[in-house]
Amino acid sequence: MKLLKILAATTAVAVLLAAPAYAQTRIALVVKSLGNGFFDAANKGAQEAAAELGDVEVIYTGPTAATAEAQIEVINSLIAQQVDAIAISANDPDALVPALQRAMERGIKVISWDSGVAPEGRQLHLNPSDIDLIGETIIKLAADYLPEGGQVAILSAASTATNQNAWIEAAKAALPEKFPNIELVATVYGDDDSVKSTDEAKGLIASYPDLKAIIAPTTVGVVAAAQVVTDQNLIGKVNVTGLALPSEFKQFIDNGASQAVALWNPIDLGYAAVMLANDLVEGGTAEPGATLSMGRMGELTLDDTNSGAMAAPFTFDASNIEEFSKIY
Repeated sequence: MKLLKILAATTAVAVLLAAPAYAQTRIALVVKSLGNGFFDAANKGAQEAAAELGDVEVIYTGPTAATAEAQIEVINSLIAQQVDAIAISANDPDALVPALQRAMERGIKVISWDSGVAPEGRQLHLNPSDIDLIGETIIKLAADYLPEGGQVAILSAASTATNQNAWIEAAKAALPEKFPNIELVATVYGDDDSVKSTDEAKGLIASYPDLKAIIAPTTVGVVAAAQVVTDQNLIGKVNVTGLALPSEFKQFIDNGASQAVALWNPIDLGYAAVMLANDLVEGGTAEPGATLSMGRMGELTLDDTNSGAMAAPFTFDASNIEEFSKIY
């Protein structure tokens, strides 16, 4: 009998040792698509936040294609894994709502960041910056190098991308009063796919022979457009600008295909998203006027839609692109 007790105790210890060691809190950082430099940088910040918190595991995941359907499959898998929180950059603001509502019904905290989810599908949303300021900035990046004005076009990501659409609307609103000499002739969509973005950029150049600038508020689209301008020997004729990762875009500042671009720090954005999700897991409240922690990024105060902005965009040009390209 004594031997059986010893064997039972030994077996129990072996089972405990073999069991997977999960962190106290598991937060899933869900991105639009894997293999995107912007989101890879955001993951660096997310992992930094997890290390700082000490008892958090970040699961970096997303689909290979930037579609709502693919993200829904990822969400359903995370629900089955019973993660504690989901922080998602959405491919569609509405299509993800039912899946995310199921997650919340099971006690999973849900936030959106970068590209938002409709309010009924999340508890809060983290904008990388103020929407109106981003919209004005992307137009100004083109206008600053067009003293006499001219035609510009926008090459966006997916037509359903919440953040892109909001920035474009803000850009349009800024045109009449602040940039009256700038004519926005077209908005096209490259779906954050380099091949499609390249084709759309070529189409803009072919359709508008007087085009002076392509504005791409997407890190995939802006690289594709700058490469097209380079390949077609249009440097000095068509300026490419928008939102870009310095490490991916430095070559186009160097060769003159672009004069300047802007972006917030995606490392900070991923870091802040994990900090906010963890605050909710630990009992923080998501309601208008509430303040939650973003760690070293400060605090986020929620507006009437339970949204808030992290920081202002930063401009990169020939004077500083070398420095920042070594960081992200």
